Amino acid sequence: MGRAVDINSDLGESFGAYTIGDDAAMMPVITSANVACGFHGGDPLVMERTVRLARAHGVGIGAHPGLPDLVGFGRRDMHLSPEELRTAHVYQIGALWAFAQAQGVPLQHVKSHGALYNMAAKDEGASRAIVDAVMSVDRRLILVALHGSLMERIGRERGLRVAREAFGDRGYERDGSLVSRAKPGALITDPDAVARRVVRMASEGAVETVDGGEIRIQPDTICFHGDTPGAPRLVRAARDALTRAGVEIAPMGQWLS
Repeated sequence: MGRAVDINSDLGESFGAYTIGDDAAMMPVITSANVACGFHGGDPLVMERTVRLARAHGVGIGAHPGLPDLVGFGRRDMHLSPEELRTAHVYQIGALWAFAQAQGVPLQHVKSHGALYNMAAKDEGASRAIVDAVMSVDRRLILVALHGSLMERIGRERGLRVAREAFGDRGYERDGSLVSRAKPGALITDPDAVARRVVRMASEGAVETVDGGEIRIQPDTICFHGDTPGAPRLVRAARDALTRAGVEIAPMGQWLS
């Protein structure tokens, strides 16, 4: 296989009477699904339905642990101890693992959600807690981490397979972090702009920042959020552009070394 990339999305985030995103429309166009595990979104019925849908489309399945914050959708800062972070991950990974086992499919990866993901990108204690949790459950699981982040480095040091992640629908700051959702330029919803960005990421190893600069980036997996307006259309535009550029698109578990 030549240059390959995975396309992932945060799915299964509906719960109870609340529907978030369009999982049925996203699943046919992605290659990996990060499934919410009940803390920031999702519930048992939604988790089972999402795993079944992923299996039907041959999509790699990953746990998407979040902070215990349904009201804030896991996007608000919370101060948890390393032990709380570690056990919260073990708990949520274990829940999704059970649903995957029941459907006869493997768990492929783990990707933290929202504020927790951003925290772990820069905070050593949080990164180590998450890496410890993944390793204690199954060392074969792939850790998805922000490209160039502290969590990427710590995961590699501990011997995990790490998928470097970039974001097709989010703006970047000069330090490689994501633009806050409270600021202009945080979300990119134009399909043509998204297509140009992902091709540059995969083929040239670069992406434009919100202030017109540029940073180096070489992603293994590119994320599109399921709740971004027009998300399925954005993914289709990205896939078409990547294919034209000669980039193979496949689940990370099939090719990541």
